[in-house]
Amino acid sequence: MSSSSDQTAQRRLAAVLAADVVGYSDLMSKDEEGTLSRLRDLRRQVIEPRIRIHHGRLVKTIGDGFLVEFASPVDAVRCAMDLQEAVTRSPGKTDAKPLQLRVGINIGDIMVEEDGDIFGDGVNVAARLQKMALPGGICLSGKVYEEVRGKLAYAFEDRGEHHFKNIGRPIRVFCLLEGMDTAQRSGERRPASAHPEGPSIAVLPFVNISKDPEQEYFADGIVEDIIAALSRFKSFFVIARNSTFAYKSRVVSVQQIGRELGVRYVLEGSVRRSGPRIRITAQLVDASTGMHLWAEHYDGVVEDVFDLQDRITASVVGSIQPSIRTAEIERARRKRPENLDAYDLVMRALPYVWALEYEANKEAARLLDKALLLDPGYPLAMAMAAWCRGQRIVYNWSKNLEDDKRETLRQAQAAAALAHEDPFILTVLGAALTITREFQRATSMLERALSLDPNSAWAWNRSGWLRNYHDDPEVAIEHFERSLRLSPFDPMAFNCEIGIGCAHFIARRYDLAAQWQEKALMSKPKTAWIHRTLAPAYALAGEADKARESVAELVKGYPGIRIVDILQAMAFSREAMSRFAEGLRQTGLPE
Repeated sequence: MSSSSDQTAQRRLAAVLAADVVGYSDLMSKDEEGTLSRLRDLRRQVIEPRIRIHHGRLVKTIGDGFLVEFASPVDAVRCAMDLQEAVTRSPGKTDAKPLQLRVGINIGDIMVEEDGDIFGDGVNVAARLQKMALPGGICLSGKVYEEVRGKLAYAFEDRGEHHFKNIGRPIRVFCLLEGMDTAQRSGERRPASAHPEGPSIAVLPFVNISKDPEQEYFADGIVEDIIAALSRFKSFFVIARNSTFAYKSRVVSVQQIGRELGVRYVLEGSVRRSGPRIRITAQLVDASTGMHLWAEHYDGVVEDVFDLQDRITASVVGSIQPSIRTAEIERARRKRPENLDAYDLVMRALPYVWALEYEANKEAARLLDKALLLDPGYPLAMAMAAWCRGQRIVYNWSKNLEDDKRETLRQAQAAAALAHEDPFILTVLGAALTITREFQRATSMLERALSLDPNSAWAWNRSGWLRNYHDDPEVAIEHFERSLRLSPFDPMAFNCEIGIGCAHFIARRYDLAAQWQEKALMSKPKTAWIHRTLAPAYALAGEADKARESVAELVKGYPGIRIVDILQAMAFSREAMSRFAEGLRQTGLPE
């Protein structure tokens, strides 16, 4: 901007809302006149009246987008919610694709020109957030979240820090999930705040109050087993470990956790280990009121740790649903390891197993191999080692594809033979059978796992992928959404987002396929294998430049990779694979 322009521009702090219509170019190419008419009606009947109601100023409209200034971030968020709900309800042609908005909101210093136009970082960040939002979704900067938290009855999802083009600092991003019901149309996640039917519970990480920081893994293992046991009760809704562990070392009220995870009960506690002695304290809290339902401490020796876990599980179940019989609690127990050091090593391996990254996979395999040296018959260690090997096949890390397939299946079957009632181990076997394309047996294993543990976010994830491979994208999306509901803050949530993106690809909705995978890539920007399916989605959506950029990132992570290598690692139908191959071909990737 020129110096004379600087002198005429005013500066002020403002909340800025940027929004656009999803897939506008595609809609215009199919029905130019109809799309323009619908957009005009939407602006006149929905957008402009609601901006006025919430005390906003419509700065300008740009094609399918618009920019709004608010004095209050609370008004800006309320307006965004109102707009999304109104667009969902607004009538349209029954044979036309419904219009959907993406919204980004930021608060910052802006420059206001004489003609009312606005500029500055406050505007630029809002525009970047808008591009990150999913169809029907709203993304806020951390600054906006800090201003509105506690003032609005909405559930927010913390998506961590992101680096945006031409913005010199990382921006904390929050997505707004509460109040939107666009899931049927776009695959957007459903709200996390509504309590599901039946008792719902989150088990938070227990605090390690031992002097030895190495006991952290021991404390984590106790929680892991309590979650696994509670998940086996079909009448319970249990949030997955990967989401509750997002609260580790954070000071958050139980009421807020209940709202964010959509649960009625929260179990929290601590572990103190000194030599052979161990004390576990636990307390069950009603998250809606903050009242403690019971608090207890359990003393014993380390060798009794699994009995102590069982007593805590029984206390929780007895408090929440006394009608569950002792026999059912007994059946919920997992096969225990013979060696506690092996158990510790498996707990250390967990975050590496779920990272889905090459170096993390190697570290997980190293720890699990050590565990199996100490306890060769430990089914959980065997199953996780099998899944680590399976990851090498799926993500193009394998040096010997046939050997890895054979060994993955052998190890998964051996674990299931030892623990044939453990839903996690059956899910691993289902995943291994999917990798080896034995889809009928894979379906049987995953259905069995979900009948034993309907709360398994990972089993629902694997079932979603299996449905994708069966060319059943709508059911696949439902299963991925179920996984996300069970574990909304899961570090592996991006894998569900890729799965939903691939489902849209299978259904030939290439613009949505790209948008969902872009979202996953924002969560895991260094994960090169995402580009294997993102690049062809861009290509077939007509985004040739983005497709070429995506393939360039793929080749950086996998020098010398060819289309045939990618197809060998995937398990989609021949028809879907031919379209993935065609998209990759358009980017210039060699055969």
